[in-house]
Amino acid sequence: MSVSQETMVPAPAAPVVIGHAPLAIADIVAVARHGAPVTLTEEAVRAVEEMRVRLLADLGAGAPPVYGLTTGVGDLYSVSVTPEHVSRAQLKILKSHACGVGAPYPVEVMRAMILLIVRAMAQGRSGVSIGLLDTLVAMLNRGVTPWSPGRGSVGYLIGTAHIGLVVAGLGQAYHGGALLSGAEAMRRAGLPVRDLGPREGHALVSGTYEVTAMAALAVHDARALTVAADIAAAMSLEALRGNDRAFDPQVQQARPHPGQTATATNLRTLLDGSEIVTRYRHHRLQDPLSLRCAPQVHGSARDALDYVERTISIEANSVTDNPLFSMGAEDDTVTAHTGGNGHGAPVAMALDVLTMAVTHLLNISERRTDRLTNAHVSELPAFLAAPGGEDSGFMIPQYVTASLAAEARALAQPASVHSIPTSAMQEDHVSMGVPAGWQAWQAVEYAQQALGIEVLAAAQALEYHGDLRPGTGTGAAYRAVRERVPRLEEDREMYPDLAAAGELVADGALVAAVEAAVGPLAR
Repeated sequence: MSVSQETMVPAPAAPVVIGHAPLAIADIVAVARHGAPVTLTEEAVRAVEEMRVRLLADLGAGAPPVYGLTTGVGDLYSVSVTPEHVSRAQLKILKSHACGVGAPYPVEVMRAMILLIVRAMAQGRSGVSIGLLDTLVAMLNRGVTPWSPGRGSVGYLIGTAHIGLVVAGLGQAYHGGALLSGAEAMRRAGLPVRDLGPREGHALVSGTYEVTAMAALAVHDARALTVAADIAAAMSLEALRGNDRAFDPQVQQARPHPGQTATATNLRTLLDGSEIVTRYRHHRLQDPLSLRCAPQVHGSARDALDYVERTISIEANSVTDNPLFSMGAEDDTVTAHTGGNGHGAPVAMALDVLTMAVTHLLNISERRTDRLTNAHVSELPAFLAAPGGEDSGFMIPQYVTASLAAEARALAQPASVHSIPTSAMQEDHVSMGVPAGWQAWQAVEYAQQALGIEVLAAAQALEYHGDLRPGTGTGAAYRAVRERVPRLEEDREMYPDLAAAGELVADGALVAAVEAAVGPLAR
């Protein structure tokens, strides 16, 4: 699902402009995965500079305490920080919060985090300097990607703290294909390190950037999975002598859930022109649920992802800092608003829903793969293998999908309900958004692999229909499979085949090949 840790594929993409216009999930993917450049609008620069000037002017003697600026953080909110130690405290926040364990975040997640920090700060509500934003934007554009452990966050703090360390010339970062010290990575990129000023350390760690970065990339990939699932279902239906009567518009109009309708439309498009479906339209009065109910199951996943995508889009364009600042309309007095926008509950719950939706796609795919390989119901050779009993064919790939389905079902148990108090009970309810994010990422990867196995088995099964032409869409899918994996004539080492088929789904090539033949399909 992710790019390598060391490299970032450059792309001649249009710049992603950060200002008043909303940031789309596609923009996040373009920057995080494909290296699209980032620019700030003049309006965003002005908003940041004006707030910074007023905030610093209001920090004189007698000013009320401001959380995380003139006080400690977490349960230390009541402890004052003296004016001469304010800047030093900002760096200490980053050092103490740059914690965590385990394998590092992928490069794409860290880049998405930086972009989301910039988007939030550019709204002029965080009280930071424009120099901080300029540095973050330059890191994206010159390929400096901070390294961070990927585990140990209950919703935020850790990944973003490691970003802040590199800004200050500490920590570690990837640049030019190497993992370097933060100072060396910045030097090679021609970027000066920054002495963090008031508010700047705390602002880097107090938003939901970490979990939102994971969620934006996960929902993008989950959306693509819905189309791949439709393609796999259509191929399996043809191979199993199914019929398309359940996809009739009359059936969908009687229960007009948007996702169900979209899925049925995709399936009709994919199967259009199929001589196999025409030959076997009346072979069975009614197909099994894994074929007949693809619109209902895939469609439910689509509808769930609509909610997830809407939630992530709102979050990506929100200010989740605490405190956030506003200026009075008349006298430009700055007010610090303490609040709870940094709680990751909206994103964490959305990620749990995403994991459940993807797991449903995986579960029904596994059932279709079983039917393709099970001679008791398939009317095809046992395990799609050569006769004689010495070849196992696709027997074990179905085991693989069963294993993936079992793991995904465990991942689909919600993470967001498992709140554990932190910071001496001051933060007594946390989102567990990052654990939810990792569960979603793993479920998406498992579903990509399982759908790859289904299309591989379906392609093999279609070989047994002789000269009967498949649908325009399913035929294109068959050819895409065969470009990467040859027909299984006799048993061979199959793990390379499974890897190639999973990559065909994950890299979008399967969907692209089909859409080149039939036009755009509904996501």
